[in-house]
Amino acid sequence: MTRRAAAPVVETPVSGSRFVVVTGLSGSGKSQAIRALEDLGYFCVDNLPTQLIPTLAQLSLRAGSDMSKVAIVVDVRERSFLSQFARVLRRLRAMKRLRPALIFLEASDAALLQRFSETRRPHPLAHNRPVIEGIREERARLADIRALADNIVDTSHLNVHELREAFTALSRDRAPQAPLVIIALSFGYKHGVPAEADLVFDVRCLPNPHFVTTLRRRTGRDRAVVQYMLQHEATGAFLDRLTEFLRFLIPQYIAEGKSYLTIAIGCTGGRHRSVMMAEALRKGLGSLDGVRLRVRHRDIAME
Repeated sequence: MTRRAAAPVVETPVSGSRFVVVTGLSGSGKSQAIRALEDLGYFCVDNLPTQLIPTLAQLSLRAGSDMSKVAIVVDVRERSFLSQFARVLRRLRAMKRLRPALIFLEASDAALLQRFSETRRPHPLAHNRPVIEGIREERARLADIRALADNIVDTSHLNVHELREAFTALSRDRAPQAPLVIIALSFGYKHGVPAEADLVFDVRCLPNPHFVTTLRRRTGRDRAVVQYMLQHEATGAFLDRLTEFLRFLIPQYIAEGKSYLTIAIGCTGGRHRSVMMAEALRKGLGSLDGVRLRVRHRDIAME
């Protein structure tokens, strides 16, 4: 039975090894699916030769292996896929402690035609023929493998974000969900915006302790600097609104399955205002459930 927007759910005991095989029609979203699974903590391999699949599965079962969650993409790009995959899948399903799941992605002819038109890529089965002929041939050749699938997901009307949400269900096993690691990172704009930042907030609008002679050599960790900044109403208002916004936003990232979030706070030099605000976020966000918060000051030692 085809599910349009249903999420593939794979229940696995904590002691087992999850082994997700993603296949389906070319252009149905397999690349986006494997990226989503990688974000969820899976060890991912795209276009793995069919004969190597059992070897990778056995490696994931070894004691001490850090590959307890594995996801692979296999499809008609690999020459032996159609002839060997059914036999390989039977081997996977016979392995003790391995919980394999076969997820088949498909889409309507119209949706696939539009995607190939947008990307201007040739269909792997129709290099010298119209794309529609390749789509129809691939659909027919994959019919037997489709029948073996644990989940069938029709991506015709799913965008990238909706497809990711479908695969987020794969993290809902009996093991506790890993916390969202948040880095509150202070920096100075004159030294460049951090490339790793997911969110960037500019606090150069706040009063600058650099222009107070007794505070210039201090940092935003010093009580005197904190007290100076909090004397100004704008500092408290900025901090309250920023904390409120982040306390709303962070649970949305957790629900999405995000693993890391870097919140960059920038001032001119990265020693006073940004440091003070990053330290304040430690208190304001530290009580959130499902969060591990760390504070880093990139430019605090810079002059």
